[in-house]
Amino acid sequence: MKRALPVLVLSVAGLIPLWRYAPSHDTGSSPAPARAAAPASTPSASSSGGTTTTVVSGSLVDTEKGPVRVEVTFDGDEIASVRMLQQPDHPQTTAAVPKLIEETLRAQSADIDTVSGATVTSDGYKESLQAALDAKG
Repeated sequence: MKRALPVLVLSVAGLIPLWRYAPSHDTGSSPAPARAAAPASTPSASSSGGTTTTVVSGSLVDTEKGPVRVEVTFDGDEIASVRMLQQPDHPQTTAAVPKLIEETLRAQSADIDTVSGATVTSDGYKESLQAALDAKG
């Protein structure tokens, strides 16, 4: 009985990574590096009461977890909001997106921290965000 409890605990601890594992959606034999697949869209602007609102889509970034693309709304030169247009269908990504957006609004740039557990999505997010910021000028 003394050995049963540690064996049970270690067995469960060993199975946790298997339960959390999500296979990538890559169809090739080797992992594809993250790359921009589509250019950022042209900014669209509207003006109301002296304040210019501009909406810019970032580039589509293919990651090993799936495509990532953001849309940034600017109020003048300030980032007012960020929206994910495309994101991997993965629980860690779903949990990471609000943190990434919050960090972006706080930093007002793409110089933000990677979310632990969602490194691939975070890198794709930052690349698409930077493309939108570059397109805004």
